[in-house]
Amino acid sequence: MNGSDTSKRSRGRRVVLWRHGQTAWNLERRFQGSTDIALTEAGVAQARRAARLLASLKPDAIVASDLKRAAATAGELAGITGLDISYDAALRETYAGAWQGLTHEEIVGQYGEQYAAWKRGEPVRRGGGELETEVADRAAPVVLHHAEKLPDDGTLVVVSHGGTIRTTIGRLLGLEAHHWEGLGGLTNCCWSVLGEGARGWRLLEHNAGTLPEPVLGDDD
Repeated sequence: MNGSDTSKRSRGRRVVLWRHGQTAWNLERRFQGSTDIALTEAGVAQARRAARLLASLKPDAIVASDLKRAAATAGELAGITGLDISYDAALRETYAGAWQGLTHEEIVGQYGEQYAAWKRGEPVRRGGGELETEVADRAAPVVLHHAEKLPDDGTLVVVSHGGTIRTTIGRLLGLEAHHWEGLGGLTNCCWSVLGEGARGWRLLEHNAGTLPEPVLGDDD
């Protein structure tokens, strides 16, 4: 790697991947996928609280899934910061075909083998929908495109969905798809933070709901 490559990869940029607030289908443990479900009142309150915290990070840009639950969540941060939101359908949740609208129990009951194979880390088109690698194929480039436009030490907030965020983190960290399930799920309106280091992107915070503290130790 030459010197110019090193400087390009260590500009100190930060990406905050923020999951949308609560929906009625979340409460029912009903698989949403690409179905366009709105936030509950509690979900709006979650977004407002989280937006106040994230605004203190002084983000430079916001990009969001165009589904209502993500767009409304992003709107809370935009309202505080005055930033415009770039909407991109490539940040939508995984399309899961016949699984969408079913509860967790219904999925396990009707698609038990498919569910078990997915949990084992096998490439599975849940409900006849997208592979997780296909979700990463569409979402990760959008995140990188917007991150590339940041100033040095700049911060991008990406407002998306639990599955899409997990696959995007896995791809940006260079993990094999089989290991993406090792990244735990995100709680409604919590976020993960990727920071840019000399060797590429690093996971600094995962499923966080409070502001990141600097790492002070011998391992950084």
